[in-house]
Amino acid sequence: MSDRLFIFDTTLRDGEQVPGCQLNTIEKIQVAKQLEALGVDVIEAGFPISSPGDFNSVIEISKAVTWPTICALTRAVQKDIDVAADALKYAKHKRIHTGIGTSDSHIKYKFNSNREEIIERAVAAVKYAKRYVEDVEFYAEDAGRTDNEYLARVVNAVTKAGATVVNIPDTTGFRVPSEYGEKIKYLVEHCEDIQSGKAILSTHCHNDLGMATANTVAGALNGARQVEVTINGIGERAGNTSLEEVAMIFKTHPDLGIETNINTTKIYPTSRMVSSLMNMPVQPNKAIVGKNAFAHSSGIHQDGVLKNAKTYEIMDPKDVGIDDNAIVLTARSGRAALKHRLHVNGVEVDGDRLDSIYQAFLQLADKKKEVTDDDVLVLAGANRADSRAIKLDFLQVSTGMGGHKCVASLGLDISGQKFESCSTGNGPVDAAIRALKKIIIKEMVLKEFTIQAISKGSDDVGKVHMQVEYDNHVYYGFGADTDVVRASLEAYIDCINKFR
Repeated sequence: MSDRLFIFDTTLRDGEQVPGCQLNTIEKIQVAKQLEALGVDVIEAGFPISSPGDFNSVIEISKAVTWPTICALTRAVQKDIDVAADALKYAKHKRIHTGIGTSDSHIKYKFNSNREEIIERAVAAVKYAKRYVEDVEFYAEDAGRTDNEYLARVVNAVTKAGATVVNIPDTTGFRVPSEYGEKIKYLVEHCEDIQSGKAILSTHCHNDLGMATANTVAGALNGARQVEVTINGIGERAGNTSLEEVAMIFKTHPDLGIETNINTTKIYPTSRMVSSLMNMPVQPNKAIVGKNAFAHSSGIHQDGVLKNAKTYEIMDPKDVGIDDNAIVLTARSGRAALKHRLHVNGVEVDGDRLDSIYQAFLQLADKKKEVTDDDVLVLAGANRADSRAIKLDFLQVSTGMGGHKCVASLGLDISGQKFESCSTGNGPVDAAIRALKKIIIKEMVLKEFTIQAISKGSDDVGKVHMQVEYDNHVYYGFGADTDVVRASLEAYIDCINKFR
């Protein structure tokens, strides 16, 4: 009989902390519903006290999903817990996730405290959270660098206070699998409420040294019964454990005796949805969901796969939701083909929105021989900007030669009013931004400017990410077009639309 492993997804909390990946409430609800369909057990919906946006998102996600537990993060502070409880008031199944750092480094330098006082604060936070909800999770931040004997004391104290789950984070991604597995094993053997089943241990591993998934699996094999993961492994710094990797490791190794509730056929559409909404590309060689994950280029591999796929594939692409129906999108493709490709990539559209994306698709298809999955996701993402206050009407650029400066002319639509401007610059992007600033007169500074090509063709879509500072805040923008100057200006406008 297999042991049940609970999947705790923190894409909307830890994953959303990545610079440039912030979602609005509507987009968060879309992801949460997809996570519910995927079969995750717990959705960490946000950190309610951190911002009004996070507070509202937890409320709306609680209303939108039915069976998963909705979790809200707090510090070991009463006000945090009060706010989290308020945000969770509509959740059908609710959990407060509170905690404090337990490593000597955190105790000394972060809290200027001592071990006994940290245990007291931990117990007080759990007891206070227990006044609001039955399901309380405690995190021992930097548990990876906390000595096992003291960590066991913390776990015993918080479970006695009522914690139902205790999270053992490798916050810095420092531990190797043998060490992390031994840590979990030690806690199972030395914590009475874990042995009795009154509480369970959870993993939360970061990928700073590329070992997040390996550490998570080691933790599960040594007794942890919840794993904290994100779609595509997104998260702070080098990211978190990938949900799709953990799910497929245990699916392909039933001999390990651990099973999850994940509907693996929905992994790929979920991956594509998160990548598109967060404007965060998945690296081609990413396990399970990268575009090369089931690609074979060497002659020996191709020959073997053609004879029998199992010679080089340990997974059936269909098991993770990859549709091998090779519908090629060109200028002669209809709405049905476009809608199908969007559906395969986790984007559901219909009606006017489909019409809008289709018109943009036709314009792109006239410029390219073949439109890729990444292209259609860019189009779907660009379509979300249609309702914003500032839109680019037109852009004309003359590039300078022989010492002459570039000249840019543009038109903006600002809440229905039309504006035009012209300026010179040291390059086409500089000229376009200078022209824009003649219309939108604000003290804003371009902090970062990144151009990324999706593939290698001369007709490729350029994706531009920008950071613009305004009023002591940094805003992130995104633009995409076969014309990188236009994509750059669209990214700048995207930043301005987010100004408070």
